Amino acid sequence: MSRAKKAPTLRLDAEQTQGAVLAIKRFMADRFELELGSFEAEELLDFFAQEFAPHFYNKAISDVQAHLKDRFESIESDLWALEKS
Repeated sequence: MSRAKKAPTLRLDAEQTQGAVLAIKRFMADRFELELGSFEAEELLDFFAQEFAPHFYNKAISDVQAHLKDRFESIESDLWALEKS
């Protein structure tokens, strides 16, 4: 009973994928005493990329927008202070 696999929204390069797969395997072994193969760990990585990565990405974008808004307001305030009467 296999479901069709959707492509992950966000992609990692080969080195990042390999590092993430190793981290998943290590976590599952240390935390749950489960030995995952590379295929299973990569499937889990794909699942997280598809289901959760967009939420983290959007949160990061939101955080940057808030930071930039504060910075632009500060810059605007600095420019007002430089105005000559």
